Amino acid sequence: MIGLTGAPGAGKSTVTNALVAALRARGATVAVLAIDPTSPFSGGALLGDRIRMQGHATDPGVFIRSMGSRGQLGGLAAAAPAVMRVLQAAGYQVILVETVGVGQAEVEIASAADSTVVLVVPGMGDSIQAAKAGVLEIADVLVVNKADRPDTQAAVRDLRAMVALSAAAWKPPVVTTVATAGEGIDELLRQLDRHQAWLDASGERARRRLARARDEVAALALGQVARRLAVPDTLAARVAEGAVGPAEAAEELLASAGIFKSF
Repeated sequence: MIGLTGAPGAGKSTVTNALVAALRARGATVAVLAIDPTSPFSGGALLGDRIRMQGHATDPGVFIRSMGSRGQLGGLAAAAPAVMRVLQAAGYQVILVETVGVGQAEVEIASAADSTVVLVVPGMGDSIQAAKAGVLEIADVLVVNKADRPDTQAAVRDLRAMVALSAAAWKPPVVTTVATAGEGIDELLRQLDRHQAWLDASGERARRRLARARDEVAALALGQVARRLAVPDTLAARVAEGAVGPAEAAEELLASAGIFKSF
């Protein structure tokens, strides 16, 4: 599984579209899971990735599924891990997951994908903002998209300087692309192949998949707990009036639900 994330306007959908074409040229079957933001007012989502990837719509070797985030933080939808499992079971050789595009919150993809591609755009300050947000720490491959812009080399230099400071075993390569023209996509695939080989040789793939399973089980368990924990108005009123603190009220609520009796 390959995740693509980055700030809005970085061209994630265009890069995803170009990657699908390159992977299909290799003969690989591809599934694309594209997460779109959900309106906080209407609850709806513009599932626009199907529109942007119309060129692959009739290809039987490509499956495209858009999902609304439903307010889930981290750039993914709550149901995304389950959908990835279904796509894997369906036999798709490569699964591409494109996150919402909210920028600084998009770190959840690192636990959901084997390889994470982080996109930035030259001249937009994306590399510095990404470093501040810790997004660079989740990158397995860094992509400077829209590399026909004049500030490309400065962005590449900044990113490579940041990578050089990392103590991680895998140093993410920096790739330049102009996805609208298909430029740099072959190099991006080559670097992804390198990372996939490293995952197997280092044992990191097994570690990541174990962590992914652990996180999925924990998330489902917490969801079950949340559904059981309806806060009664009487308890909320006591907190509002200052009769009891929020921490004490939370302990009381958990105990009344039979989850546990005491810290």
